[in-house]
Amino acid sequence: MSRNLSRRIGLGGLLLLALLLIGAGLGLRQPLNVDEERFLGVSLEMLQDGSWFIPHRAGEIYPDKPPLFIWAVASFVRLTGAPELALFLPALLAGLVATACLYDLGRRLWNRRSGVFAALLFLSTYQTFSILRAGQIDGFLCLWIVLGLYGLIRHLLLGPAWGWYYLACAAAGFGIISKGVGFLPILMLLPYFYAVRRGWSGVVPMQGKTGAWLLGLPVALAAIGVWLLPLLVTVALRGDADSLAYAREILLRQTAERYANAWAHREPFWYFFVEVIPKYWLPMVLALPWLIPAWRRQLAKRDGRTLLLLGWVALVLLFFCLSSGKRKLYIYPALPALALAVASLMPWLLRRWFAGQPRRTRLFGTLCLLWFGAWFARGFIEPLKEGSNPHTGIMRQAAELSDGADLVLSEWREGHWLFARQPIVHFGFSAQATADKAVEWLRRHPQAFALIPAADLSRCFRPERAYQLGDTSRATWFLVGPEADNGQCRSEPPARVYRFAWQSPGRPGGADQAGADASGR
Repeated sequence: MSRNLSRRIGLGGLLLLALLLIGAGLGLRQPLNVDEERFLGVSLEMLQDGSWFIPHRAGEIYPDKPPLFIWAVASFVRLTGAPELALFLPALLAGLVATACLYDLGRRLWNRRSGVFAALLFLSTYQTFSILRAGQIDGFLCLWIVLGLYGLIRHLLLGPAWGWYYLACAAAGFGIISKGVGFLPILMLLPYFYAVRRGWSGVVPMQGKTGAWLLGLPVALAAIGVWLLPLLVTVALRGDADSLAYAREILLRQTAERYANAWAHREPFWYFFVEVIPKYWLPMVLALPWLIPAWRRQLAKRDGRTLLLLGWVALVLLFFCLSSGKRKLYIYPALPALALAVASLMPWLLRRWFAGQPRRTRLFGTLCLLWFGAWFARGFIEPLKEGSNPHTGIMRQAAELSDGADLVLSEWREGHWLFARQPIVHFGFSAQATADKAVEWLRRHPQAFALIPAADLSRCFRPERAYQLGDTSRATWFLVGPEADNGQCRSEPPARVYRFAWQSPGRPGGADQAGADASGR
């Protein structure tokens, strides 16, 4: 068998494994958490209202994230006609690309066996399964992080290869308009320049190329400009307060201000090392007692490959540790590089652990098969265990009991909007309406109904006149009409009113057919 054919077969097997692990049960699971509900809803609304550069949520501008991931989901909805499937396809694509890139980098940096280990370590890690099987931005961000790493390593360790460097810069730009931290691969230049200056082995010196290095910046800006330039033009043409507020929010508050002074998920500096890495980087983290001394020996030999990979992992961890806001998934970008750094040592580790121990070797092989088999089976078990999104039944009952009348939302979440089967009325997501505003609206619009959480029900309404619809993780929900008003609540008229309706209500997939009835008054 030729070397090229053997390489293709090996890569094909790894891609098949990635497809089985990440794609198991794909399409069976509904969006369940608030992030998945939000991103699918914004994508469907984008298809309806045609506002590709300024996304909306239930008729109100959605300023929290750049739109590249939303574009990807909307595009997959168009291609497949299945929103419940399309939401998870960007992360599946990222997982396949990451598997191929890690295999190729391991093969080029060391040998084909190291490439196989790099891909397997990446796919076997718990955090890979938890993130790449979710319909969230961080799975899609993995695509741009890995492409950025791939291009930089091809240039800095296997180059010079300026084309790969510019690909890395473009990937950083696209990563930024997926999520602001998409620039992280560029941090690898810091350990690279240190290694060149100190004469470490394995790195490729490229002195006298200042112009070529600096050209990476306009390449990255051009990628960012795919969204930013049309956005600025749109804001300039509209000139309205909402568009200007969106530009300020997305370009300033949701990036630098959120990093420096997070208003949610605040955790101490050591959070990732104590709460995340010991669990989410299993099973790779179990080998650290052997890996750390081995890495120390490699660094003592001035191995530039080890320095760049571990240095970049350390910089990513430091970057997120310094931010006051922390979530488990934030440090996932560091995982592919860590898998590469571990892969080169796996043959040595296996010999150390299992040489002359056939029984132990068989046990290890069995455990590996069980580990991968468990993740594959879980992909089908989870949808059965989780069931349907509870908002589905709540919004179906609300539409039936109210005969499709306008429904005022109080303390609402994205699931109420995503699964709505009738026109919904709200007063802004951030400035959440309370029962006071809802009852005031019903007095002025006696044909409407309101969706009220149990905690607010008896304060403004008569519970005996309310219809209990069901429970979500946050509340028990009731439907009330004007006749349930107990006369105890008063409120000023809302500053803004948004009315939104899916044209094909009842399921997320019905929303991509045509435009939505959405207005802000």
